[in-house]
Amino acid sequence: MKNINFLFLGLAIATVIAMMLIGVAIAERSILGIILSITATVLITGLGFSLKKKMRKAL
Repeated sequence: MKNINFLFLGLAIATVIAMMLIGVAIAERSILGIILSITATVLITGLGFSLKKKMRKAL
């Protein structure tokens, strides 16, 4: 069994929460909330991919 990488698990959970917040912001009809949630989703996902790339290069 592989070890769990808690950093990537945390980033995945944060991304899912940000995606859920998009739906909440749409339901509340909050343009600012929608924009912030989409921005958070893109930033967190991008951070995860960049960290994964750095880890691959380190190996």
